[in-house]
Amino acid sequence: MYDYVIVGAGSAGCVLANRLTEDPDVRVALVEAGPPDTADEIHMPAAVAALAGSRQDWDYDTLPELACDRRRIYLPRGKTLGGSSSVNAMVYIRGNRADYDAWRDAGNPGWGYDDLLPYFKRAEDNERGADEFHGVGGPLAVSDSRANTPIGDAFVESAIAAGHGANPDFNGPAQEGVGRYQVTQRDGRRASAAACYLHPVADRANLTIETYMHVRRVLFEGTRAVGVEAERMGEVTELRAEREVLVCGGAYNSPQTLVASGIGRAEELATLQIPQVVELTGVGMNLQDHANVWLRWETEEPVSLWGALTEENMALFGAGSGPLTSNGAETGGFARSSDALQAPDLQFHFFVGPFEEDGPSQGHGLAAAVCLLTPRSTGYVLHARMDPLNKPFIRHAYYAEPADMDAMVEGLRMLWDICGRDPLARHCNVPIGVPDGDDEDSLRAYVRRATQTLYHPTGTCMMGSGPEAVVDAELRVHGTEGLRVVDCSVMPSVPRGNTNAPVIAVAERAADLIRGRTAPVAGEAAAGVA
Repeated sequence: MYDYVIVGAGSAGCVLANRLTEDPDVRVALVEAGPPDTADEIHMPAAVAALAGSRQDWDYDTLPELACDRRRIYLPRGKTLGGSSSVNAMVYIRGNRADYDAWRDAGNPGWGYDDLLPYFKRAEDNERGADEFHGVGGPLAVSDSRANTPIGDAFVESAIAAGHGANPDFNGPAQEGVGRYQVTQRDGRRASAAACYLHPVADRANLTIETYMHVRRVLFEGTRAVGVEAERMGEVTELRAEREVLVCGGAYNSPQTLVASGIGRAEELATLQIPQVVELTGVGMNLQDHANVWLRWETEEPVSLWGALTEENMALFGAGSGPLTSNGAETGGFARSSDALQAPDLQFHFFVGPFEEDGPSQGHGLAAAVCLLTPRSTGYVLHARMDPLNKPFIRHAYYAEPADMDAMVEGLRMLWDICGRDPLARHCNVPIGVPDGDDEDSLRAYVRRATQTLYHPTGTCMMGSGPEAVVDAELRVHGTEGLRVVDCSVMPSVPRGNTNAPVIAVAERAADLIRGRTAPVAGEAAAGVA
């Protein structure tokens, strides 16, 4: 018997395991479907592409996306200790003040920017030091790039030439502008949630970590969650929770776990022959993501990461520097598709190597991407079949709302303008993924055929009090006792930026809610990230 059973050892699950076991009288089981995070490719930042389709990847894809030439779009998600923080590009972005204030104003007290800033700071150990926006001494290592590949700076210089302002800190007073991203690394190695939150406390006597164990469903007595049924190598077992079950599976897996447990739409449960515990029509709905479009070139000069795996660079990596510490997307920034907007709705990532969506590159290359930060289109996740181990049906419904396509086309036009200016333009020698022209029809056609995910799915167990809400402002599943969801699925809207740091902040606050602790105080109110 445990006090808490945590389903999923991704970013949120690792944070909860750490914070809840600070109390030696609390017994916690952390259950992860994937393997331990021992693969070398996890810890070497530049090797991240090798994890795609591996045993550390849930390897999902969408149903045919109607506005993307009916393509099925690959959706990687981390399936290992640390979850997607063990397979992502390590970009440390919190989002915009407007994101969290919108959550609060939608009826979720305690989730505004001023409420969450102390949790971002409490989590953070930023090598730049502490100030009103940043913290030191927290578990999560945040650092500047150890690679600093020069071609990344060429993107920044060209963006400034195109009229974008320089921004040295996207998590400081303002978000808009271009510059170098900070990353979740320590000494050039990946600083995943597992590395930062879980491994330092793995030997606590009150923490049990189970890997290769897939949770089939939450167990109920009436409407109270009392544990989980899990399977490992064909053997089914139960883990009982005296206090709460905490579902931390992410935007795809958490709604699937709820449906498999009898929580969802009555007609869906009936079709699947799953006994209903609670009817919640919003389970799996409100799926949001950052649609992303790449421009790609081969380059004649040896300026990218292609061929970086050498003995010399391995030695540099061992010393915490060199090309193998690169997260790939070293530089980028934020912009608005219209001057009428109060906050950015576009984000750029510049990749300092050949982007390999079509297979391994045979030479040096570079890629630049634009993503839509504020999608109006929403999709869904459906439980596929009676067997809870099957992959879910996922449709993001990218560009279902025409305004999303309009904004993305404007962002693509901005990005192409940046890449056409020196000093970057002189390296964009052979196009391998660009529009056929700069007219409206060509840009729209390219968006349809080139859109991918930026790996930021959210919203499928939405927080709120309305009819489509799944959890309340304390992340408790409506209509149940002893059950919470703690991950990106509770976000009412996707934040403006990479989502790992926001998930960690959500979990930090959830730990206080679960323990009944008073929220930290921000001190002097910061102006916010505009």
